Amino acid sequence: MHTERRIKNLCNATETARAIVDFLEVAIHNILYVRQIYPVDLFSRRKKYDTPVWRSRHPELNEYISGAVKAVGEELILGNVDKVVVVIKDHNEVALERFIFSIKHMIQPESYDRDERIVGAISGNALTQYFRSFLVKLSMVESQLGPLIHNDNASFAIVLELQPGKAPLASQGKGDLPPWNPAPRQHTTEGASENAELHLVRAVETGVINIALGVQESEEKLDRLEDWLGANVKGKRKAL
Repeated sequence: MHTERRIKNLCNATETARAIVDFLEVAIHNILYVRQIYPVDLFSRRKKYDTPVWRSRHPELNEYISGAVKAVGEELILGNVDKVVVVIKDHNEVALERFIFSIKHMIQPESYDRDERIVGAISGNALTQYFRSFLVKLSMVESQLGPLIHNDNASFAIVLELQPGKAPLASQGKGDLPPWNPAPRQHTTEGASENAELHLVRAVETGVINIALGVQESEEKLDRLEDWLGANVKGKRKAL
């Protein structure tokens, strides 16, 4: 079980980035649980930010999530991240849902002052409250979304979208970060069609790095859902 790491008196860019990275890892596990990408018995109930959360018990899955989030953290500290996207996809790699964590850097401190106190930054206790609220909202996101059709055999991927002109550190052979592979355009936010539907879940303004979460249902998912619902209605009429 993870030891709860209190985020007290958080007033600098480095600690804010680390806190957001910790939150992202927790959120990704909960997305997989809530959307039932894996069997529910693969997850165990934990406590984080003073609220119940779910975490995978599968070592390889946990290693993938942890490695991806660590790589995100390195880019986040440098101010390179634009979005982190958890893509729910079918067996043909078609995006069905995109959980989009949008990142906005309110300041861009030089490397020598990333650990200095920042006037106006949110306190650690307040940030913990915001993260708790995020996770509560996330646990109820199914009420906003249509179901994933069972024959889609859904899986997921973590997509990192960087600021324009930026390249990931791993591609430059720096550190022990896991390599990033180019994402199919259809998995990215730019690959979403105009008919996709976006639902805002929550936003947090830290005064240093702001983060917002939205869930996007792809046009492909919405079309399949409409066909599935129509077929069920027809089937019920025939039964009558």
